[in-house]
Amino acid sequence: MKKTSIILSTYNEADCIENTINLLRKNIPNLELVIVDDNSSDGTFEIIKKFEDISTKIIQRERSKGLASAFLCGLINTSGDVVGWIDSNMGDLSIKFPEMISELDVNDIIVLSRYIKGGGDERNKIRIIASKSINLLCNVFLTSKIKDFTSSIFVMNRNVLNEVVPVCYGHGEFFIEFLYKCYEKKFKIKELPYIQPNDITGNSKTAPNLIKFFYVGFFYLLRVFNSRFRRD
Repeated sequence: MKKTSIILSTYNEADCIENTINLLRKNIPNLELVIVDDNSSDGTFEIIKKFEDISTKIIQRERSKGLASAFLCGLINTSGDVVGWIDSNMGDLSIKFPEMISELDVNDIIVLSRYIKGGGDERNKIRIIASKSINLLCNVFLTSKIKDFTSSIFVMNRNVLNEVVPVCYGHGEFFIEFLYKCYEKKFKIKELPYIQPNDITGNSKTAPNLIKFFYVGFFYLLRVFNSRFRRD
């Protein structure tokens, strides 16, 4: 049986991380969890330390922060034949992973998508509009064959990394470029539908206020154009 490595990045996730870990362990056989915590102050690290064992690697970063660099840190520490990612507050979606992993027998990357039949988004209207706008730009400037460039919930066969390595800076926008480069390299990418729930707290670490929202959004826009014109 293939080993599956799932990367989790955490920062003040005490209200949800235990549930997410338990659900991942329940739904994914032969699981390796790699958890990267950015020096949480709400007790998150103390919670995840309870789960540390041979199948769970825990890394605490005291001098670095950021989703993209946390993903790269986690990726370096994985050893599975399959590598994946999910937001730490979306544990309920772990039920999707068995189907996603099984689809890797005939595909290279499986992405959960809000923008294919059966998908949806239950967040507030501003975040829905922003997400759809970014994905529309991706469809116009990159490719229309991938409908959701920004969900970032995925699994892939490890051999993808022999040809495409994510350029991890910024926030979640790194996944746009990574997915597009995989498409350019002719890897088989399949989307499966999911409905994104509202954040547990009703807010987002990505965009806690309008100023931060537009600030982060600007860098998503830049990444779309960088993805189109950056050469390997």
